[in-house]
Amino acid sequence: MTAVSTPPTSSSVTPRQVWLRARGVLLAVLLLVVTGTALAATRSGDQHGRLDPRSADRYGSKAIAELLKDHGISVRVVTTLQDAVSATGADTTLLVTAPNLLTPHQQTTLRAATTATSGRTVLLGASSASLGTLAPGVRAEPSASVVTRPPGCSMAEARRAGAVETGGIRYASSGLDAIACYPAAGLPSVLLLRQPTAGDTVLLGSPDLLYNERLAHQGNASLALQLLGSRPHLVWYLPSLADPSAAGAPGDGTTNGDTADGESSFIELIPSGWLWGTLQLALAAVLAAIWRARRLGPLVTERLPVAIRASESTEGRARLNRKANARDRAAASLRRATRTRVAPLVGVSPRDAHSPAVLLPALSARLPRGHGVTNDLLFGPAPAADAALVLLADQLDSLEREVRTS
Repeated sequence: MTAVSTPPTSSSVTPRQVWLRARGVLLAVLLLVVTGTALAATRSGDQHGRLDPRSADRYGSKAIAELLKDHGISVRVVTTLQDAVSATGADTTLLVTAPNLLTPHQQTTLRAATTATSGRTVLLGASSASLGTLAPGVRAEPSASVVTRPPGCSMAEARRAGAVETGGIRYASSGLDAIACYPAAGLPSVLLLRQPTAGDTVLLGSPDLLYNERLAHQGNASLALQLLGSRPHLVWYLPSLADPSAAGAPGDGTTNGDTADGESSFIELIPSGWLWGTLQLALAAVLAAIWRARRLGPLVTERLPVAIRASESTEGRARLNRKANARDRAAASLRRATRTRVAPLVGVSPRDAHSPAVLLPALSARLPRGHGVTNDLLFGPAPAADAALVLLADQLDSLEREVRTS
Protein backbone atom coordinates (compact mmCIF):
# COMPACT_ATOMS: atom_id res chain seq x y z
CA MET A 1 0.00 0.00 0.00
CA THR A 2 1.52 3.29 -1.03
CA ALA A 3 1.24 6.33 1.15
CA VAL A 4 -0.59 9.27 -0.29
CA SER A 5 1.48 12.42 -0.07
CA THR A 6 -0.38 15.57 0.70
CA PRO A 7 0.59 18.45 -1.59
CA PRO A 8 1.89 21.52 0.23
CA THR A 9 -0.62 24.30 0.68
CA SER A 10 -0.02 28.03 0.53
CA SER A 11 0.25 28.17 4.32
CA SER A 12 3.03 25.57 4.58
CA VAL A 13 6.62 26.74 4.22
CA THR A 14 9.13 24.68 2.29
CA PRO A 15 12.86 24.62 3.09
CA ARG A 16 13.55 26.46 -0.15
CA GLN A 17 11.22 29.27 0.87
CA VAL A 18 12.91 29.51 4.26
CA TRP A 19 16.29 29.76 2.55
CA LEU A 20 15.11 32.41 0.09
CA ARG A 21 13.68 34.52 2.91
CA ALA A 22 16.64 34.17 5.25
CA ARG A 23 19.60 34.26 2.87
CA GLY A 24 19.74 38.05 2.78
CA VAL A 25 19.89 38.34 6.57
CA LEU A 26 22.41 35.52 6.85
CA LEU A 27 24.60 37.11 4.19
CA ALA A 28 24.49 40.48 5.97
CA VAL A 29 25.39 38.88 9.32
CA LEU A 30 28.22 36.91 7.72
CA LEU A 31 29.57 40.03 6.03
CA LEU A 32 29.40 41.96 9.30
CA VAL A 33 31.24 39.22 11.19
CA VAL A 34 33.95 38.90 8.53
CA THR A 35 34.43 42.67 8.35
CA GLY A 36 34.62 43.01 12.12
CA THR A 37 37.10 40.15 12.40
CA ALA A 38 39.27 41.61 9.64
CA LEU A 39 39.26 45.07 11.22
CA ALA A 40 40.06 43.63 14.63
CA ALA A 41 42.92 41.58 13.23
CA THR A 42 44.26 44.52 11.24
CA ARG A 43 44.13 47.05 14.06
CA SER A 44 44.99 44.80 16.97
CA GLY A 45 48.69 45.13 16.28
CA ASP A 46 48.45 48.88 15.90
CA GLN A 47 46.81 49.49 19.27
CA HIS A 48 48.45 46.81 21.42
CA GLY A 49 51.28 47.93 23.65
CA ARG A 50 51.44 51.58 22.55
CA LEU A 51 54.59 53.11 24.11
CA ASP A 52 55.06 49.92 26.12
CA PRO A 53 58.79 49.05 26.45
CA ARG A 54 57.82 45.38 26.44
CA SER A 55 55.99 45.60 23.11
CA ALA A 56 57.75 44.88 19.82
CA ASP A 57 54.94 46.06 17.50
CA ARG A 58 55.19 49.22 15.41
CA TYR A 59 53.85 51.52 18.15
CA GLY A 60 55.65 49.80 20.99
CA SER A 61 58.92 51.01 22.54
CA LYS A 62 60.88 47.83 23.09
CA ALA A 63 63.67 48.97 20.77
CA ILE A 64 64.63 52.05 22.81
CA ALA A 65 64.31 50.05 26.04
CA GLU A 66 66.77 47.46 24.74
CA LEU A 67 69.18 50.20 23.61
CA LEU A 68 69.06 51.76 27.07
CA LYS A 69 69.78 48.40 28.66
CA ASP A 70 72.74 47.92 26.32
CA HIS A 71 74.11 51.23 27.62
CA GLY A 72 73.81 50.10 31.23
CA ILE A 73 70.52 51.85 32.04
CA SER A 74 68.04 49.83 34.08
CA VAL A 75 64.46 50.04 32.82
CA ARG A 76 61.56 49.43 35.19
CA VAL A 77 57.94 49.46 34.04
CA VAL A 78 55.28 50.64 36.51
CA THR A 79 51.54 51.10 36.05
CA THR A 80 50.47 52.63 39.38
CA LEU A 81 51.14 56.03 40.87
CA GLN A 82 52.40 54.52 44.11
CA ASP A 83 55.13 52.55 42.33
CA ALA A 84 56.10 55.58 40.23
CA VAL A 85 56.38 57.88 43.26
CA SER A 86 58.32 55.36 45.33
CA ALA A 87 60.84 54.87 42.50
CA THR A 88 61.75 58.56 42.07
CA GLY A 89 65.21 59.68 43.12
CA ALA A 90 68.26 61.71 42.18
CA ASP A 91 69.61 58.89 40.02
CA THR A 92 66.29 58.17 38.28
CA THR A 93 64.54 59.40 35.16
CA LEU A 94 60.75 59.17 35.37
CA LEU A 95 59.04 58.86 31.98
CA VAL A 96 55.28 59.55 32.05
CA THR A 97 53.76 58.28 28.80
CA ALA A 98 50.24 59.71 29.30
CA PRO A 99 50.27 62.64 31.74
CA ASN A 100 46.86 63.85 30.52
CA LEU A 101 45.31 60.60 31.76
CA LEU A 102 46.21 61.41 35.35
CA THR A 103 43.57 62.91 37.62
CA PRO A 104 44.31 66.22 39.41
CA HIS A 105 45.01 64.29 42.60
CA GLN A 106 47.51 62.05 40.81
CA GLN A 107 49.19 65.03 39.15
CA THR A 108 49.60 66.83 42.46
CA THR A 109 51.07 63.74 44.13
CA LEU A 110 53.46 63.14 41.24
CA ARG A 111 54.58 66.78 41.15
CA ALA A 112 55.34 66.76 44.88
CA ALA A 113 57.43 63.60 44.53
CA THR A 114 59.48 64.79 41.54
CA THR A 115 60.25 68.28 42.90
CA ALA A 116 61.63 66.73 46.09
CA THR A 117 64.47 65.04 44.16
CA SER A 118 67.07 66.07 41.61
CA GLY A 119 66.06 63.44 39.09
CA ARG A 120 64.58 64.03 35.64
CA THR A 121 60.94 63.87 34.58
CA VAL A 122 59.97 63.36 30.95
CA LEU A 123 56.37 64.10 29.93
CA LEU A 124 55.06 62.88 26.58
CA GLY A 125 52.36 64.94 24.84
CA ALA A 126 51.40 66.91 27.94
CA SER A 127 48.59 69.39 27.21
CA SER A 128 46.75 72.01 29.21
CA ALA A 129 44.99 69.23 31.14
CA SER A 130 48.24 68.40 32.96
CA LEU A 131 50.71 71.26 32.39
CA GLY A 132 49.15 73.50 35.04
CA THR A 133 50.19 71.04 37.75
CA LEU A 134 53.17 69.12 36.34
CA ALA A 135 54.86 72.08 34.61
CA PRO A 136 53.59 75.38 36.08
CA GLY A 137 54.21 78.39 33.88
CA VAL A 138 54.08 76.44 30.62
CA ARG A 139 51.08 76.60 28.31
CA ALA A 140 50.20 74.32 25.43
CA GLU A 141 49.70 75.68 21.92
CA PRO A 142 47.99 73.99 18.92
CA SER A 143 49.69 70.89 17.60
CA ALA A 144 51.98 70.73 14.59
CA SER A 145 52.62 67.83 12.25
CA VAL A 146 55.44 65.42 13.06
CA VAL A 147 58.24 66.02 10.55
CA THR A 148 62.02 66.17 10.56
CA ARG A 149 63.21 69.39 12.24
CA PRO A 150 66.64 70.76 13.19
CA PRO A 151 67.48 71.39 16.86
CA GLY A 152 67.49 75.17 16.72
CA CYS A 153 68.77 75.42 20.31
CA SER A 154 71.90 75.17 22.45
CA MET A 155 70.95 72.03 24.38
CA ALA A 156 73.87 69.61 24.13
CA GLU A 157 71.70 66.52 23.69
CA ALA A 158 69.80 68.11 20.82
CA ARG A 159 72.94 69.36 19.05
CA ARG A 160 74.51 65.89 19.19
CA ALA A 161 71.32 64.24 17.91
CA GLY A 162 70.83 66.68 15.04
CA ALA A 163 67.63 66.59 13.01
CA VAL A 164 64.85 64.64 14.70
CA GLU A 165 61.24 63.78 13.85
CA THR A 166 59.34 65.99 16.25
CA GLY A 167 56.07 67.91 16.38
CA GLY A 168 52.79 67.47 18.17
CA ILE A 169 51.93 69.90 20.95
CA ARG A 170 54.01 73.07 21.02
CA TYR A 171 54.92 74.88 24.23
CA ALA A 172 55.29 78.47 25.36
CA SER A 173 56.93 79.50 28.64
CA SER A 174 57.56 82.85 30.27
CA GLY A 175 59.82 83.67 33.21
CA LEU A 176 61.23 80.14 33.40
CA ASP A 177 64.74 78.79 33.02
CA ALA A 178 64.01 76.78 29.89
CA ILE A 179 65.73 75.67 26.70
CA ALA A 180 63.40 75.54 23.69
CA CYS A 181 64.33 73.12 20.91
CA TYR A 182 63.00 71.85 17.61
CA PRO A 183 60.74 74.81 16.89
CA ALA A 184 57.58 74.37 14.79
CA ALA A 185 56.07 77.61 13.48
CA GLY A 186 58.07 79.59 16.03
CA LEU A 187 57.26 77.51 19.11
CA PRO A 188 59.29 74.58 20.48
CA SER A 189 58.08 71.00 20.38
CA VAL A 190 60.76 69.96 22.88
CA LEU A 191 61.24 71.99 26.06
CA LEU A 192 63.76 71.48 28.87
CA LEU A 193 62.83 73.12 32.20
CA ARG A 194 65.67 73.55 34.69
CA GLN A 195 65.11 74.16 38.37
CA PRO A 196 67.97 75.14 40.71
CA THR A 197 66.73 73.22 43.77
CA ALA A 198 65.13 70.25 41.98
CA GLY A 199 65.53 68.06 38.96
CA ASP A 200 64.72 69.06 35.41
CA THR A 201 61.61 68.37 33.34
CA VAL A 202 61.57 67.54 29.65
CA LEU A 203 58.41 68.10 27.61
CA LEU A 204 58.09 66.20 24.34
CA GLY A 205 55.18 67.41 22.20
CA SER A 206 54.94 64.05 20.45
CA PRO A 207 56.05 60.54 21.50
CA ASP A 208 56.65 59.43 17.90
CA LEU A 209 60.43 59.29 18.15
CA LEU A 210 60.10 56.55 20.81
CA TYR A 211 58.07 54.21 18.57
CA ASN A 212 59.82 51.12 17.25
CA GLU A 213 58.98 52.03 13.65
CA ARG A 214 60.53 55.53 13.94
CA LEU A 215 63.50 54.95 16.22
CA ALA A 216 65.95 54.35 13.36
CA HIS A 217 64.93 57.54 11.49
CA GLN A 218 67.17 60.64 11.54
CA GLY A 219 68.52 61.33 15.04
CA ASN A 220 65.54 59.87 16.91
CA ALA A 221 67.51 57.14 18.67
CA SER A 222 70.30 59.52 19.70
CA LEU A 223 67.95 62.08 21.24
CA ALA A 224 65.88 59.39 23.00
CA LEU A 225 68.98 57.74 24.47
CA GLN A 226 70.30 61.03 25.79
CA LEU A 227 67.02 62.28 27.25
CA LEU A 228 66.08 58.98 28.88
CA GLY A 229 69.60 57.80 29.74
CA SER A 230 70.91 60.80 31.67
CA ARG A 231 70.48 58.86 34.94
CA PRO A 232 71.38 55.22 35.64
CA HIS A 233 67.78 54.22 36.28
CA LEU A 234 64.69 54.76 34.13
CA VAL A 235 61.17 54.31 35.50
CA TRP A 236 58.72 53.86 32.63
CA TYR A 237 55.30 54.93 33.96
CA LEU A 238 52.27 53.71 31.98
CA PRO A 239 49.23 55.35 33.65
CA SER A 240 46.18 53.12 33.85
CA LEU A 241 42.54 53.72 34.67
CA ALA A 242 42.73 50.58 36.83
CA ASP A 243 45.10 52.38 39.20
CA PRO A 244 43.39 52.69 42.63
CA SER A 245 44.78 56.22 42.99
CA ALA A 246 42.77 57.29 39.93
CA ALA A 247 39.65 57.32 42.13
CA GLY A 248 40.92 60.51 43.77
CA ALA A 249 41.81 61.33 47.34
CA PRO A 250 39.03 61.54 49.95
CA GLY A 251 37.57 65.01 50.07
CA ASP A 252 39.24 66.36 46.94
CA GLY A 253 36.03 66.05 44.89
CA THR A 254 37.76 64.35 41.97
CA THR A 255 37.05 61.02 40.40
CA ASN A 256 38.42 59.00 37.56
CA GLY A 257 37.94 60.95 34.35
CA ASP A 258 37.88 64.41 36.03
CA THR A 259 39.80 67.26 34.47
CA ALA A 260 41.12 70.47 35.96
CA ASP A 261 38.12 72.35 34.65
CA GLY A 262 35.44 69.96 35.99
CA GLU A 263 33.93 66.56 35.58
CA SER A 264 33.94 64.89 32.18
CA SER A 265 30.60 64.05 30.62
CA PHE A 266 29.37 60.49 30.24
CA ILE A 267 29.95 60.60 26.47
CA GLU A 268 33.59 61.63 26.98
CA LEU A 269 34.16 58.63 29.22
CA ILE A 270 32.95 56.16 26.58
CA PRO A 271 35.81 54.81 24.44
CA SER A 272 35.64 55.96 20.83
CA GLY A 273 35.45 52.36 19.62
CA TRP A 274 32.10 51.82 21.32
CA LEU A 275 30.70 55.01 19.80
CA TRP A 276 31.76 53.96 16.30
CA GLY A 277 30.39 50.47 16.90
CA THR A 278 27.02 51.86 17.98
CA LEU A 279 26.92 54.10 14.90
CA GLN A 280 27.65 51.13 12.63
CA LEU A 281 24.93 49.05 14.27
CA ALA A 282 22.43 51.90 13.88
CA LEU A 283 23.34 52.23 10.20
CA ALA A 284 22.99 48.49 9.72
CA ALA A 285 19.56 48.58 11.38
CA VAL A 286 18.41 51.40 9.08
CA LEU A 287 19.64 49.54 5.99
CA ALA A 288 17.92 46.36 7.16
CA ALA A 289 14.67 48.27 7.70
CA ILE A 290 14.88 49.77 4.21
CA TRP A 291 15.64 46.38 2.73
CA ARG A 292 12.73 44.67 4.48
CA ALA A 293 10.32 47.53 3.74
CA ARG A 294 10.82 47.62 -0.02
CA ARG A 295 8.23 46.05 -2.31
CA LEU A 296 9.36 42.71 -3.68
CA GLY A 297 6.81 42.77 -6.55
CA PRO A 298 3.10 42.97 -7.25
CA LEU A 299 0.66 41.32 -4.88
CA VAL A 300 -0.51 37.87 -5.91
CA THR A 301 -3.59 35.98 -4.84
CA GLU A 302 -3.09 32.65 -3.17
CA ARG A 303 -5.51 29.77 -3.11
CA LEU A 304 -6.84 29.26 0.38
CA PRO A 305 -5.90 25.95 1.97
CA VAL A 306 -9.58 25.23 2.70
CA ALA A 307 -12.87 26.39 1.20
CA ILE A 308 -14.72 29.02 3.23
CA ARG A 309 -18.41 29.60 2.69
CA ALA A 310 -19.47 33.13 1.88
CA SER A 311 -21.84 33.17 4.84
CA GLU A 312 -18.99 32.38 7.24
CA SER A 313 -16.87 35.15 5.80
CA THR A 314 -19.79 37.58 6.09
CA GLU A 315 -20.50 36.55 9.67
CA GLY A 316 -16.84 36.85 10.58
CA ARG A 317 -16.63 40.36 9.21
CA ALA A 318 -19.86 41.26 10.97
CA ARG A 319 -18.50 40.04 14.29
CA LEU A 320 -15.37 42.10 13.80
CA ASN A 321 -17.43 45.20 13.09
CA ARG A 322 -19.60 44.56 16.12
CA LYS A 323 -16.58 44.01 18.36
CA ALA A 324 -15.14 47.33 17.18
CA ASN A 325 -18.55 49.10 17.41
CA ALA A 326 -18.07 50.02 13.75
CA ARG A 327 -21.72 50.84 13.07
CA ASP A 328 -20.69 53.63 10.70
CA ARG A 329 -18.73 51.25 8.48
CA ALA A 330 -21.45 48.60 8.58
CA ALA A 331 -24.15 51.14 7.67
CA ALA A 332 -22.04 52.58 4.86
CA SER A 333 -21.44 49.10 3.46
CA LEU A 334 -25.16 48.26 3.55
CA ARG A 335 -26.19 51.52 1.88
CA ARG A 336 -23.51 51.24 -0.80
CA ALA A 337 -24.56 47.68 -1.65
CA THR A 338 -28.23 48.67 -1.87
CA ARG A 339 -27.48 51.65 -4.11
CA THR A 340 -25.35 49.49 -6.37
CA ARG A 341 -28.12 46.89 -6.79
CA VAL A 342 -31.11 49.23 -7.27
CA ALA A 343 -29.41 51.75 -9.60
CA PRO A 344 -29.59 49.51 -12.71
CA LEU A 345 -33.23 48.72 -11.92
CA VAL A 346 -34.25 52.39 -12.18
CA GLY A 347 -32.04 53.21 -15.19
CA VAL A 348 -29.16 54.89 -13.35
CA SER A 349 -25.61 54.19 -14.51
CA PRO A 350 -23.10 52.68 -12.03
CA ARG A 351 -21.16 55.95 -12.13
CA ASP A 352 -24.18 57.90 -10.78
CA ALA A 353 -25.42 55.20 -8.42
CA HIS A 354 -23.93 56.99 -5.41
CA SER A 355 -25.11 60.49 -6.35
CA PRO A 356 -28.18 61.61 -4.37
CA ALA A 357 -29.14 64.16 -7.04
CA VAL A 358 -29.47 61.40 -9.68
CA LEU A 359 -30.50 58.30 -7.77
CA LEU A 360 -33.27 59.69 -5.51
CA PRO A 361 -35.42 61.25 -8.30
CA ALA A 362 -35.14 58.02 -10.32
CA LEU A 363 -36.33 55.95 -7.35
CA SER A 364 -39.23 58.31 -6.63
CA ALA A 365 -40.36 58.03 -10.26
CA ARG A 366 -40.19 54.22 -10.18
CA LEU A 367 -42.05 53.65 -6.93
CA PRO A 368 -45.80 54.06 -6.52
CA ARG A 369 -47.23 57.42 -5.60
CA GLY A 370 -47.12 58.18 -1.92
CA HIS A 371 -43.91 56.20 -1.38
CA GLY A 372 -41.20 58.75 -0.87
CA VAL A 373 -37.56 57.79 -0.61
CA THR A 374 -35.78 60.03 1.84
CA ASN A 375 -32.17 61.04 1.64
CA ASP A 376 -31.49 59.69 5.15
CA LEU A 377 -32.30 56.14 4.11
CA LEU A 378 -29.66 55.82 1.39
CA PHE A 379 -27.26 58.65 2.29
CA GLY A 380 -27.97 59.44 5.95
CA PRO A 381 -25.74 59.47 9.04
CA ALA A 382 -24.53 56.40 10.86
CA PRO A 383 -26.94 54.74 13.32
CA ALA A 384 -26.39 55.60 16.97
CA ALA A 385 -27.23 52.12 18.31
CA ASP A 386 -27.31 48.52 17.21
CA ALA A 387 -31.12 48.54 17.10
CA ALA A 388 -31.06 51.47 14.68
CA LEU A 389 -28.56 49.57 12.50
CA VAL A 390 -30.88 46.53 12.36
CA LEU A 391 -33.84 48.80 11.49
CA LEU A 392 -31.78 50.39 8.70
CA ALA A 393 -30.98 46.97 7.25
CA ASP A 394 -34.67 46.02 7.25
CA GLN A 395 -35.66 49.28 5.58
CA LEU A 396 -33.03 48.83 2.86
CA ASP A 397 -34.26 45.29 2.20
CA SER A 398 -37.87 46.53 1.91
CA LEU A 399 -36.84 49.28 -0.48
CA GLU A 400 -34.99 46.87 -2.75
CA ARG A 401 -37.94 44.45 -2.82
CA GLU A 402 -40.34 47.23 -3.74
CA VAL A 403 -38.08 48.42 -6.56
CA ARG A 404 -37.82 44.90 -7.98
CA THR A 405 -41.57 44.24 -7.82
CA SER A 406 -42.73 47.62 -9.11
